[in-house]
Amino acid sequence: MNAATYGKQIEALSRIGKMMTSNMCLDDILNSIVSITAEVMNSRICSLLLLNGKKELAICATQSISEEYRKKNSIRLGEGIAGRAAKENRPVAVLDVKKDRHYINHDIAEKEGLCSLLSVPLSVKGKVIGVLNCYTDSPHEFTEEEINLLSTIANQAAVVIENAQLMLKSREIQEELETRKIIDRAKGILMRQGLTEEEAFRRIQKKSMDIRKSMKEVAEAIILATELEKV
Repeated sequence: MNAATYGKQIEALSRIGKMMTSNMCLDDILNSIVSITAEVMNSRICSLLLLNGKKELAICATQSISEEYRKKNSIRLGEGIAGRAAKENRPVAVLDVKKDRHYINHDIAEKEGLCSLLSVPLSVKGKVIGVLNCYTDSPHEFTEEEINLLSTIANQAAVVIENAQLMLKSREIQEELETRKIIDRAKGILMRQGLTEEEAFRRIQKKSMDIRKSMKEVAEAIILATELEKV
């Protein structure tokens, strides 16, 4: 590996690694990863796809301004180039996507001026969570150094993404627990007024639907009203 390539790799890994301890939201992290990768790889378009609940790869970030590209259909594991890279957990390179029979979106490739593609898996401890794609606008044989560089970036990015997803899930669980506590407290207030637990819950639920506010907001209003009565 020459000094320039090594320098690019260290810079990219450093910038992506810093996101691990940042307060950035997941979307901002994903967008930063594709921007950094496109810059380091001199890519025409870089895109990041993550596996969703249906085990399909969906575009979650790209620096492409094309709405058509951004809204491409999800890809099943094993389908197309990215699907193959994810299923086989290995890099897949294509010299010209417009001529490759496995590539799915030939029309978009034509409109966007896409040519060569390098797709590498985002993998954490052997578990694939998505893929990172880099396109060029002219035929390009990806070298071993370039494949290793993108693979290294993808491995670092995968760890950062998984960490961000775990933190997001943890926050969601905390919010759910907090919401449950607030609703339980509001139910207790209504139950002291003579309602059963089920009736109290239904009243909060109905009010939520009637005024188009969350049950948490309705419960908070009930608690606040009770506290104001004590003043």
